[in-house]
Amino acid sequence: MGENRNFSRRGFLRSSAIGAAGALMGTSTLANDSNRIRKEPVIIKRKLGKTDIDVPVVSFGVMRSDNAALVKSAFEMGFVHFDTANSYQEGRNETMLGELFKSYPRDSFVLATKVYPDDIDRQTGAMGPGATKESILTKFETSLKRLQMNYVDILYFHGVSTREVALAPQMLEAFDELKKQGKARYIGMSTHQNEADVIQAAIDSNFYDVVLTAINFKHSQADLIKQKIAVAAEKGIGIVAMKTMAGGFMDRERQRPINCSAALKWVLQDTNIHTSIPGIVAYDQMIQNFSVMESLELTEKEKADLEEAKLVAGLYCDGCSQCLPQCKKKLPVHEYMRAYMYTYGYRHFDNALTLLQELGGSSNPCGDCRVCTVICPKGFRVAERINDVARLSDVPRELVV
Repeated sequence: MGENRNFSRRGFLRSSAIGAAGALMGTSTLANDSNRIRKEPVIIKRKLGKTDIDVPVVSFGVMRSDNAALVKSAFEMGFVHFDTANSYQEGRNETMLGELFKSYPRDSFVLATKVYPDDIDRQTGAMGPGATKESILTKFETSLKRLQMNYVDILYFHGVSTREVALAPQMLEAFDELKKQGKARYIGMSTHQNEADVIQAAIDSNFYDVVLTAINFKHSQADLIKQKIAVAAEKGIGIVAMKTMAGGFMDRERQRPINCSAALKWVLQDTNIHTSIPGIVAYDQMIQNFSVMESLELTEKEKADLEEAKLVAGLYCDGCSQCLPQCKKKLPVHEYMRAYMYTYGYRHFDNALTLLQELGGSSNPCGDCRVCTVICPKGFRVAERINDVARLSDVPRELVV
């Protein structure tokens, strides 16, 4: 997969973003006797597998953003690819993007969304009888209406955690139909649990164009996932990285932040990974993430910061599933850990509450267990974290949105 550092779109940096991005990205000026000329930054872009999509190595994860002005600034700065999902912010995320992008030429941006079928077991990842082709088609039609678009560039089968689900005939039939209808240019699947097996399923399927996978410097299976990514990329599958910041913070109190630039560079130094979708909710995050696109070289301090963070349990659960057979109540422990990360790492209470409600909404799921039998390989105090985050289930949604 080639790498291209010559990227320029619509004058590239415009308006007030020019100065801010230039300062952080090392953009230089050349002076002579009569004028000063600003050099446009040269950023890294990669082709997304065998698709016809060329994107900068950092894209915009819109999941937690409800600020149309921020997304517009990102687009005008040079972000090209924007990632959302049918379920994000109960659909408001897609609606916001639809209102924003309806005034721009459709071929000037790349839009990805995701749909998740009904009746998927949160603990085992298995599909029930309600996981039908119709559930995919219905949800995606809703997404298109919110987005006010006739098609999306990438449509993901969302949250796949098993090979069986990835290759389920009714799911492949649904996505194939949407692609043939021109409503989705490319089909992908996203995975943040059992990633290596799911990527292998994508390779074996001869169907998926793109894989969106969790990968970061703290992931216990990072080496194995990278091996599968290399095979997939060689076959022409586009690879998009998520969960690159490993939770954002090392502590619940948010006093010890992850060096996010370093974490992002660590992921993108692998040229088999074509782009990434870190979540952006503030202007300074946007500038910081954009700055990574000019150089992926890690400084000595950045290397040291990552080594330090590896030694701390942190907030990121990589869904290894070793906890599941240990829990007497058969709780989907990894999902509670994800809700904990949303709450304390991202301060995104809406996403955490939505996830908790999908898990059953109990505010005291460990209440009748005297001793927790789960030993987490990352050192998480599982019962303590579950009881802590589950309290959010009692909070009215209008107070967290």
